Amino acid sequence: MELLSKSIQVLGNRLQDVEEKLAATEKLLKSSQDTYASLLGEIQDYAIITLDLQGNIVNWNKGAEHIKGYTAKEVVGKNFRIFYTPAAQADNTPEKILAAAARNGRVQHDDYRVRKDGTLFWGSVTMTALHNNEGELTGFIKITRDLTQRKLMEDQTFQYLSKLETENRELEQFTYIASHDLQEPLRSISTLVELVATEYAGKLDENADNYLRFIRQSSNRMSDLIKALLDYSRIGKVKVKEAVDCNQIILNVVDDLRTAIHESKAQVIMENLPIVQAYPIELKLLFQNLLSNAIKFRQKDVPPVIRISCVKKGHEYEFTFADNGIGIAPRYQEKIFEIFQRLHNQLQYEGTGIGLAHCKKIVTLHGGRIWLNSIPGQGSQFYFTISA
Repeated sequence: MELLSKSIQVLGNRLQDVEEKLAATEKLLKSSQDTYASLLGEIQDYAIITLDLQGNIVNWNKGAEHIKGYTAKEVVGKNFRIFYTPAAQADNTPEKILAAAARNGRVQHDDYRVRKDGTLFWGSVTMTALHNNEGELTGFIKITRDLTQRKLMEDQTFQYLSKLETENRELEQFTYIASHDLQEPLRSISTLVELVATEYAGKLDENADNYLRFIRQSSNRMSDLIKALLDYSRIGKVKVKEAVDCNQIILNVVDDLRTAIHESKAQVIMENLPIVQAYPIELKLLFQNLLSNAIKFRQKDVPPVIRISCVKKGHEYEFTFADNGIGIAPRYQEKIFEIFQRLHNQLQYEGTGIGLAHCKKIVTLHGGRIWLNSIPGQGSQFYFTISA
């Protein structure tokens, strides 16, 4: 009997300990739930809402009040359809979102939503299904972010790019048509000048012969300028990059310029150059313009020496074309990359003044930049980058 009494007492003590621990656990759980609910309630950047199976609002945090304009008292118990536009309601978008979340566990949907005052905001919504321990669907939690400002910026950027693309297309079309239209009268002028020069050779005075020569030179130069303008407008038309061996490109350019290289006794020194992802035609034109400029703008009686090198810096390749030519004064070093800008007259150096403008456009097309260092009488170093 005494043994039974002691056993009952021990069991009672253990039961009391279990009840105390259970009470403490329940208190801790309630505290955690209160803390969690308080944290959710205080978050203002996100509208956090819990819904029942039919989409009726059960809980409402301050973020939801801040974004949507309703207080919890005004909205709890109502269906979340009220946040959708009439068009979305007519299309049963709220029901489709609930069904997708129930089916997949989670769904995201971005669209315009309606505030209490009727104004619209761009909401990014994540709807997540909630389940009990038995795996039964019990409701949903809906998290909304107000991304109106970002949406407005994206729309403005898209509109600006669309407008820019249209203007560029119109400008290219205008350039192409205008250039072709200008070529016709130029060809007529050139033909007539040649006919007059041939038919009246030796029959006119010296002044007339000079006038004809000037007209011929001017029409030829105008034709070259128009061709250069057409070439400039065509840069970047083919938008397919491929692996390009810069060593081979330079060898091809040197072969194309072999007459100028031979006549000037130029020396082209090429260090080991990389293989890059680039537009091959444009890249060859870039190398050709820089190399031909280095040969053309040489010092009198000094054979050109052009050194071509490249180093990799981070996520880009930096190329250098260094020469021992006439150099460029500091005040002209930005100007030379502008279209049709010339620092010398035709008698000193022939050309259209568009070569370096071509170079800048090609480098920009490859996501890079171009610049130079130069000292008059000592040469120039042209630098440009291409993304690696």
